[in-house]
Amino acid sequence: MSLSASIAPALSGALAARGYTALTSVQTAVLAPEAEGADLLVSAQTGSGKTVAFGIAIAPTLLGDAERFETPGAPLALIIAPTRELALQVRRELEWLYAEAGGRIASCVGGMDIRTERRALERGAHIVVGTPGRLRDHITRGALDMSALRAVVLDEADEMLDLGFREDLEFILGEAPEDRRTLLFSATVPRSIAELAKRFQRDALRISATSEKEQHGDISYQAMLVEPRERENAIINTLLFFDAQNTIVFCSTREAVKHLTSRLSNRGFSVVSLSGELSQAERTNALQAMRDGRARICVATDVAARGIDLPNLDLVIHADLPSNPETLLHRSGRTGRAGRKGTCVLIVPFSRRRSAERLLQMAKLEAATVNAPGIPAIQEKNRERILHDPALSEAAGEDEQDLIKELQALYTPEQIAAAYLRRELAARPAPEEISDVPVRPLGQDRKGGERTSKYDQRTGGYDRPERGERGERPAKFMEDGAWFSLSLGRKHRADPRWLLPMICKAGGVTKRDVGSIRILETETRFEIAASKADDYLANLRERGTGEKGVTIRLAAEGASAPRRQKEHFEPKAKSWKKKDGAGKTYRSDKPAKGKKPRS
Repeated sequence: MSLSASIAPALSGALAARGYTALTSVQTAVLAPEAEGADLLVSAQTGSGKTVAFGIAIAPTLLGDAERFETPGAPLALIIAPTRELALQVRRELEWLYAEAGGRIASCVGGMDIRTERRALERGAHIVVGTPGRLRDHITRGALDMSALRAVVLDEADEMLDLGFREDLEFILGEAPEDRRTLLFSATVPRSIAELAKRFQRDALRISATSEKEQHGDISYQAMLVEPRERENAIINTLLFFDAQNTIVFCSTREAVKHLTSRLSNRGFSVVSLSGELSQAERTNALQAMRDGRARICVATDVAARGIDLPNLDLVIHADLPSNPETLLHRSGRTGRAGRKGTCVLIVPFSRRRSAERLLQMAKLEAATVNAPGIPAIQEKNRERILHDPALSEAAGEDEQDLIKELQALYTPEQIAAAYLRRELAARPAPEEISDVPVRPLGQDRKGGERTSKYDQRTGGYDRPERGERGERPAKFMEDGAWFSLSLGRKHRADPRWLLPMICKAGGVTKRDVGSIRILETETRFEIAASKADDYLANLRERGTGEKGVTIRLAAEGASAPRRQKEHFEPKAKSWKKKDGAGKTYRSDKPAKGKKPRS
């Protein structure tokens, strides 16, 4: 497939200079004859080339028959993106795409100097890229003139709605001219997106670029089963085994990002982090460090990494399992872009294997079940990289000849090779010890057969086996189980449904190892099986709870959860309506007088 003749000549030259020889499916679809001048509702995954797609799609609307833009004034196009990083990334893409056409691009994003943005708008811009909140701010202050707009593009519209920008989007679209083109790009098209399109688009042409399975065809998935306490060791060894040019490691919380970044930095990895608590300048510097090669690993949360595109990103590691299949697909879509191959590794503690199975089934993905790479495997990989280092086959330059002769005169070839080898090995962090535990593939039961519990896409549930076919029941606890205290109680609305996963994750145990959970007024006490108590306490001291503001400590010796006595009793608030003697209805939130609390 060659570049389409319907692309504006100036943009076609920019694409050719950038190395484009063919268009992706979404780029081809927006150039179809029926899409010319029409509103578009496009579903396309990240990494499909959609920034270039809407760039070439709106070019005829902005340029008309001209080959270059006139002197900039009020903006002709508005691009709206959910995050600062994505907005700035879109600006960079459009700058080279419209460079030969003389296009001037301005950005309006939160976290940047609003006065600088206002001066840029006063000087004039052909295209403005921004985030919903900052764009609305400029519109209400009269700094952003919407009167000349010919096209509005909503990039990752589903994410903007998920982040709560509906009101801002409706305000911005309401201020734009009615005769504009509206292009809406979204990974999925749920009801909320369909309603937005129906309200603000005119007979939009629906384009579905490719299926999710095709989008992730260049990504190899691996589910790496590990002991819970060896999760971080597995991450370190995975980084050493693949030795990717650029890697993103996804964590579920800011605290987890901070902890893992510190651990990797201490081990000698060149690593940066991305999380919501960082300033815009810190996040920009982190991304720039990845782009210019000063860092090779980025540890990030989902929101902070939304929409970012890093060059040569060959490896994605899910340090924490995603909470839903959409997040899994989005995270994984950071690699395997623009025809490049990529690898996605899910770190799966043994206690979470069923969760990983469900996640992959719902995402319609298949993953090879593998062990974490051990020390011998990493040493063999290092040996191959050293022996086949491209630098060894490069011819020596003229300016290097004199020093080479001096080295040969002073040292034997064996001494020079040994020094090179030692330096190469010293530059690589040492691998970690990993338990050599055989693992069975995901989806298989303990006997090696296929699981009888399958995810049903139609009902959204699971076909469960008969009770007699289930696995063994949880083990009973010994009477000398250890009691721990967690700093959340009834006043914090503590609930066992989310306390239990937190307890398990903090100490690297499974729910089979947790006994009684007693929620008190200001704390929660829980029991850990005696055989796991020492390991649980060691994990807490090493990693903490992983949750900000939450502490877990060993309860005082001999202490357990007290029986419910009067001093621990808190009447359950009831709310009902009564009628008094006069027939007046009133509300009561107190228990009836005279009733004693149960002890």
